[in-house]
Amino acid sequence: MLPLALTMSTSMESFDADSFIALQTEEMRRVVGGERAIIAVSGGVDSTTCAALTRKAIGGNIVCVFIDTGFMRKGEPERVKRNLARPPLNLPLKIVRAQESFMKRLEGLVDAEEKRKAFRETFYSSLGEVAGREGCKWLVQGTIAPDLIETKSGIKTQHNVLEQIGIDPRQRYGFKVIEPLASLYKPQVRALSRRLGLAQETSERQPFPGPGLMVRCVGAVSRGKMSSLKTATAIVEKELKDLGAQQYFAAIVDNNPREGSETDEFASNLSRTLHIQGGLLKIHVLSSPATGVSGGQRIYGKMAAMVLSSTLQDRAGEMLEESVVVCRDFIGANPAYTRLLLEIWRLTKRKAYAAIVRAVETSDFMTADVLRIPWKTLIGVSTRVLRNCLNVSSVYYDVTPKPPATIEFE
Repeated sequence: MLPLALTMSTSMESFDADSFIALQTEEMRRVVGGERAIIAVSGGVDSTTCAALTRKAIGGNIVCVFIDTGFMRKGEPERVKRNLARPPLNLPLKIVRAQESFMKRLEGLVDAEEKRKAFRETFYSSLGEVAGREGCKWLVQGTIAPDLIETKSGIKTQHNVLEQIGIDPRQRYGFKVIEPLASLYKPQVRALSRRLGLAQETSERQPFPGPGLMVRCVGAVSRGKMSSLKTATAIVEKELKDLGAQQYFAAIVDNNPREGSETDEFASNLSRTLHIQGGLLKIHVLSSPATGVSGGQRIYGKMAAMVLSSTLQDRAGEMLEESVVVCRDFIGANPAYTRLLLEIWRLTKRKAYAAIVRAVETSDFMTADVLRIPWKTLIGVSTRVLRNCLNVSSVYYDVTPKPPATIEFE
């Protein structure tokens, strides 16, 4: 089924939340009739706003489901269940425990797109099983405009895009799809959320990817890697929450960087650009690639990390500022790369994984600038990550804007 209200204007200046609510509730009542609908809720602003709108439209004929993939933050399923049970939603939530299914489906997968597609199939198969048991013929979901744009343009496969790329959900999973928010961007969704009376912790909640921490577990997914990522995520979100970023998080990658003639040349060029004495800056290339975007198209490229000598630590804050500025030029001159990182801290003994901190400023999530975080704050974050993630020995800060990087890593 095509997204509802696809032709409505999405500019904040012309967006009328009351008219949108009236149009969407009337259309959902017409389409769904007296049948039951299932709605997948993650706790994020898109899906929760969609749940509130759907409840307003068809009352008690909805079944709210949280698919626990194992890729959510610590305590998240239970936290979402409590939040939905409170006014104004007053919605009971069924938590479907499906961690084993997702881990099994992702076993052996490394490529970001393969992982996303495997996640999508497992996610909708799980929903299909619930819909069958509950007698639901409709799925209502909080797909928004950027999800469609990024999937159709080939930047990355959003897990919640189906019919627009030729997948028939009724034939494959047993339900039809309604997407009442598909014409909106994040600011409009937030405005709609506020108009529907949702709490600020929901309406202003920072975005969290549908596949959860899977897209921040770069490369192969394992239980040990995911455990470190959940711990690092809790630390980064706590430490950076009041710095003004619209998106801030941790990622985990395999920690086996390499050096060579190519990295020596990078180090020499960047040293001159940053006015650093030769030999005081090294470049490492991480073994895991990351998703980027160039000319509106998805690319999958390498990540380079700048490693400062101990004598440069007193200039690290200055290096952070300058590296953000030179990042575009570096990647423009080296199109096989999608990310430039700056090492914050590392332990002497190398361990299995490295953590990457990312924080960006953005108005629409289609473009984003790197947040200039005080170096002292980054040192504090990295120290806590290294102390609490026992298989992590290096922490980096991602200094890449969007474009050429995407906000997420996969």
